Amino acid sequence: QVQLVESGGGLVQAGGSLRLSCAASGGTFSQYRMGWFRQAPGKEREFIAAINWSGQPTYYADSVKGRFTISRDNAKNTVSLQMNSLKPEDTANYFCAAQSLQSGSTWRFFSRNTRDYDYWGQGTQVTVSS
Repeated sequence: QVQLVESGGGLVQAGGSLRLSCAASGGTFSQYRMGWFRQAPGKEREFIAAINWSGQPTYYADSVKGRFTISRDNAKNTVSLQMNSLKPEDTANYFCAAQSLQSGSTWRFFSRNTRDYDYWGQGTQVTVSS
């Protein structure tokens, strides 16, 4: 069982930056593809970014490409999301998620679908004021 704990959320003005972190415990971190998702009030949870076990490749939603950067440190069991040039529409609860690389003997590929992620954090709120 993997536990994920996010941190780093807060209130920031438009154009500002925040760095989110997610600390993982209870599993072998390098056996998971890690992702970030977000959910705004009244909306579905949406994919933001993901990173493979080795740090490459990385994947981004079009809405954040060029502004957000995902990274991981397998020695520290952490994954981070650097968010620059923040916009009011980035306001949401941000979640860290882990997808195991294998299901039995079958390799699992990158997915933007929340159903394909096995473990979730409790979320950290990001609010961007205009």
